[in-house]
Amino acid sequence: MPRSPMNTTLVEENRHRSASIALAVVCAAQFMVVLDISVVNVALPSIRESLGFDAGGLAWVVNAYALTFAGFLLLGGRLADLLGRRRVFVIGLAVFSGASLAGGLVNSASLLVVARAVQGLGAAILAPATLTVLTATFPEGPRRTRALATWTAVGIAGGTAGNLVGGILTEYLTWRSTLLINVPIGMAAVLLAVRCIAADRPSGPRPRLDFAGAVLATAGLGSLAYGIAQAADDGWSANSTISGIAIGVSLLIAFVVVEKWVTSSPLIPLHIFRNRAVSIGNVIMLLAGACLNPMWYFLTLSMQNVLGYSPVQTGLAFLPHTIVAIAIGVGLTPWMMGRIDGRFLIASGSLVAAAGFWVQAQLDTDSGYMQGILLPAIIFSIGSGILNTPITAAVTSGIPAADAGAASGLMNTTKQIGGALGLSVLVTYAATSSLDKDDLLAAYNGAFYAIAAIMIVTALCALALPAHRDHTE
Repeated sequence: MPRSPMNTTLVEENRHRSASIALAVVCAAQFMVVLDISVVNVALPSIRESLGFDAGGLAWVVNAYALTFAGFLLLGGRLADLLGRRRVFVIGLAVFSGASLAGGLVNSASLLVVARAVQGLGAAILAPATLTVLTATFPEGPRRTRALATWTAVGIAGGTAGNLVGGILTEYLTWRSTLLINVPIGMAAVLLAVRCIAADRPSGPRPRLDFAGAVLATAGLGSLAYGIAQAADDGWSANSTISGIAIGVSLLIAFVVVEKWVTSSPLIPLHIFRNRAVSIGNVIMLLAGACLNPMWYFLTLSMQNVLGYSPVQTGLAFLPHTIVAIAIGVGLTPWMMGRIDGRFLIASGSLVAAAGFWVQAQLDTDSGYMQGILLPAIIFSIGSGILNTPITAAVTSGIPAADAGAASGLMNTTKQIGGALGLSVLVTYAATSSLDKDDLLAAYNGAFYAIAAIMIVTALCALALPAHRDHTE
């Protein structure tokens, strides 16, 4: 019996409603993942006081999340092919929310680091699934384009909101609420996902998952970061430092062996490094991540421990950084990419950012907001806004379609790894056990001098990239 026009209309309305709810659910999940990269930054001084972290250990509140997120991101993207999109999305939400609950309730420094590591694992499962669910829910065309634009905007907003939300929650509630806030959001998202995301069963041969590669990469990077961080407390000649670095390097060598000669479905096909844009571009991404991600950590400590800002004041003080970077990155950089070689955009953006970090290193105990925070923020945010998109374009240029996913995943992983290792190195470089404001100021300013130097090296590396210009307007 043919379906009446009224029934057809109702079916379409229900389908659109379900798709809209599914979009809201995946955007909420993506918001949580991005938010938790930065939300604890403003809470770090409170966490240190509450749980008794030392300077080197405090960095692991950030790094435990970043390293497991980066190490399992590629593997997480393959799980949907094996288990189904909705199932993996729900599993990722459950792991992420459960770890958030545990982290918000712990009473020891070590347990918080473990909880943050499990959070990173959940994020690595969840983040790729959000995009997979979205593309499966919306067929190609204008509706998918609008959905992707919404998903992208929410990701940017999550990064922007993290410092402000963290500041508000820490000041008016407790640092624990920066983690516990994920629990009700995650529970609601699970219930809506089960109702509004279509169940799916993977068809065809199931891809093999490179668990060995993921474990070796994550353990190797974690051990390397641990060894570097130990140097802050024990010195570079200490057994803990040497053994951590040695084990990390050995595990990473084993990872390369597994990827090249053992597994039939590597997380990172090593042949893509024959492309000069990929190999050099990822070095640049690593260096940029080592500067732009740890910057939030040292700025948070500078504002609260040296200038005496409250958590909310710190969160509000961060807004110009993100606003300027987004305005330049979205409004100006695409226009410039059609007219200027990408190599020179990356190099010039890196040098502008280096100048901004040098200005930031001039902070004094009596600096006002305009000169001490806002001026350098505008300068290095302009630089980062100029260089980010050309780096992405360089790393993904000239890649065959069969390797496009691997190249994109490698880029995101490299950025997270750069941030984690960069933070470990910089915390070690700027280590101080003193609580005197002048000593803390000297340590934090030293970190910004180091970041400025790394950005200059980034600019030099950019000149080795192949010529590239975006000819689309």
